[in-house]
Amino acid sequence: MNKIGTLLASTMLAVGFSATAMAADINLTISSWLPPTHPINTEMLEGLVGMMEEATDGQVSGEIKMGLAPPPAQMDLILDGAADITIIFNGYQPGRFVGTKLIELPGYEGNAEAASVAYWQVHEKYLAQLDEFKGTKVIALNTHGPGQIHSNKPVASLEDLQGLKTRLGGGVSADVGTELGLIGIQVPAPKVYETLSSGAADAVAMNMGERISFKLNEVAKNVYEMPGGFYRGAFAVLMSQETFDAMPDDVKSALEEKVFGEPASRMMGAAWDESDRKAREATMAAGDNNIVTASAEDQAKFAEMAARVRTKVLAEISELGIDAEAAAEMVSSTMASYGK
Repeated sequence: MNKIGTLLASTMLAVGFSATAMAADINLTISSWLPPTHPINTEMLEGLVGMMEEATDGQVSGEIKMGLAPPPAQMDLILDGAADITIIFNGYQPGRFVGTKLIELPGYEGNAEAASVAYWQVHEKYLAQLDEFKGTKVIALNTHGPGQIHSNKPVASLEDLQGLKTRLGGGVSADVGTELGLIGIQVPAPKVYETLSSGAADAVAMNMGERISFKLNEVAKNVYEMPGGFYRGAFAVLMSQETFDAMPDDVKSALEEKVFGEPASRMMGAAWDESDRKAREATMAAGDNNIVTASAEDQAKFAEMAARVRTKVLAEISELGIDAEAAAEMVSSTMASYGK
């Protein structure tokens, strides 16, 4: 056991903290790297806490704590035993999460809720065998809504994107950025406002909801929107396996049956959709913000680009021993039929 885990174990023993005692009051430490008002905190993680409390009749709760580690180190935080639950953005660690790029591909029909449910289902059937979250317990998966280009200068066509210094989150957004001719800049999401306001970047690729969450309406007043999005961003909610294993069996069963997996993933996807809806309304209501939808000609051009990205990413996943074509078809059909 590492030093942090040993210290925690010693503390638990010193106060007589047994599994039986835990059943009465299990308060989980939930790490977050987003601003306090971001919907990941106010809707998704708080929503997860509410679901756990309801499922266990109040036996399990949680407290969100900020600043425990930078975004790329969140999974390691769980592995080190310094937190019980966290949410990670897979794109922040290039090469560590390859299978999860499947859900980020452009071309899928459906909103974030549909994508998040499809993500969980394809994870269970195909991606889990890759064990990319090794050492942790995956309790929810989700994607944000369609990613668009938000810029501090007008963009009216794909041609206008050529050479645009753009903050990209990694994963498929980086592959798409290469196709679009963007000059990619990688900084964590909380640094986006500073990066744009300082002139270090001209644009950012994000979902619509982040116009409110990161105040893009102040520093990136132009949106170039591709119907269906240029990409999606994948997130995973991870729990310490040791924390879960230490819980009483009835508590574990309640969480597995009523919270973890598809229920929590669906809730989080719906929260992303609501965030996008509110931000779109705010952007349209703002007198100095502008949304330009890609022309039919540019949509056709991007479809060709997206096909090349899809071929590249599916080849990467296939090399890992996954039937990537079948997995992508599962995502596509699940999303297309969701809610119908």
